[in-house]
Amino acid sequence: MSEQPPASGPRPPAWNRPHPPPNVPISGELLPPPGGYRVPPPPQHPATPVTSRIPDNLPFVARPSAIKRLIVTVPIAVVALLLVGCPLGLVLTEDGPNHTSGDIVALVALLGFLGAAVAFGLGLGVFLVASGGPVLALAPTGMWIKTRPTRGQAIWLPWEGIAEIRRRRWALDKMLVVKPRDPRVEGSLGAFTAIDSSVFKLFYGSGFTATLNFADRSEDEILAAVRQFSNGRTQINI
Repeated sequence: MSEQPPASGPRPPAWNRPHPPPNVPISGELLPPPGGYRVPPPPQHPATPVTSRIPDNLPFVARPSAIKRLIVTVPIAVVALLLVGCPLGLVLTEDGPNHTSGDIVALVALLGFLGAAVAFGLGLGVFLVASGGPVLALAPTGMWIKTRPTRGQAIWLPWEGIAEIRRRRWALDKMLVVKPRDPRVEGSLGAFTAIDSSVFKLFYGSGFTATLNFADRSEDEILAAVRQFSNGRTQINI
């Protein structure tokens, strides 16, 4: 059988390997699209202003009052010492063969030590609170409020960024509690602030608080100023 000559006419073009899209190569590695276009990065949360001390040049400023705190805490400390010392004194001063004058001296020394320890603790606590600067500052655009009770660190919150302002009381302290709309503002305040905020959240529901009964302004003044400057831009439950 003889071979047939090849058919004449146009031949099909040679097969070419298809090229992948410019931004999806064969290796799977994503390349930028042609033309210099770049995918914009996801929007980031703007940084919230934080300061080491609340400025005192705003229209309304509330500062801690050491005198008010001492007036309340000193009598309580004295009563506590009397409740401990009086029963011990009665026991040691009773007539008995085993009681000597040394027992009275020991009681006096014990009460003196306890009194000094209490006085040191109260003085240190009042100093830390009072030396941290103002606890609250209000302006028509927002407020500065402390993030830690014994330090001056504070955060700026615009009125539109505050979800709720309420009044809470725990033990001797009556607090103005500020809850931000965006909980992410608490995430960049440092580890120690996070610890303090977690404790305050257990008692007050937020880490941003300002004292109402131990400030140099009265409670009515502070609440009236909050209503005036917020001007209905946030929820107030007080």
